[in-house]
Amino acid sequence: MAVDPFQALQAAQRKPPSYIGAAATTLLIAGATGALGNELLRRMAGAQRHAHMLVLAKEPITDGLRGVETAVVPAGPIAQWPLRKADAALVSFDPPRLYHDRERALWTPAPAELPELARWLKACGVQTLAIVQPHAQGRMPEALKRGLASLDEQAVVALGFERVLLVRSAQKPAAQRFANPAERLAAWMLSIFRFMVPNSEQPVRASKVAEFVELALRTAPPGVHIAAPEVVWQAAQGNLPEVVQGWLAARS
Repeated sequence: MAVDPFQALQAAQRKPPSYIGAAATTLLIAGATGALGNELLRRMAGAQRHAHMLVLAKEPITDGLRGVETAVVPAGPIAQWPLRKADAALVSFDPPRLYHDRERALWTPAPAELPELARWLKACGVQTLAIVQPHAQGRMPEALKRGLASLDEQAVVALGFERVLLVRSAQKPAAQRFANPAERLAAWMLSIFRFMVPNSEQPVRASKVAEFVELALRTAPPGVHIAAPEVVWQAAQGNLPEVVQGWLAARS
């Protein structure tokens, strides 16, 4: 059966059905790279909770998702970037996978750039800020897992966002390279300590972290909410909505 080109053009230009209850808001994503960043982008776009999504990029790329637009930012300091209107923002630090051409074109923040990026987001009108902060498993003191872990995080909270979500997810150890057999032997001897890290601090699949973040963004009340690694791990094991609800209730 032949397809009328005019009808095909009309179908391509037709607006997708809006999610019931979706607000006419804009979500800005900084760091839609790596397995986690890509999963966060896919999850947020699929949920259709926002009418418009902006993804920061270093160079123009073709958008493949409806309602998703790339916002090209200059190479200069973040403070000099032109402002883009947004209501909520999601920041991830997962580095791009070099074998993905699209990811090489996207902009990914370095952890040290978080305060400057947060100031720019506040100037853009962002009221809700979610930060997915990976960390080396088993290396963060208990007190810092549930509170602000650095002066940079304190500076972000002090900017006065209506809602700040800090999601701490255990990071998979990077592959090590050794210059000689002695280093390889030492690393093998020290690898026994990996088995001493409790299960609750083990890395969680990117899809589960993205599901956690999407639900937290949707249901978190005003204030600062910090998810320790064990909360994210527990949510990935069973009833995720129940764990998120209990975590938010405890934080409130």
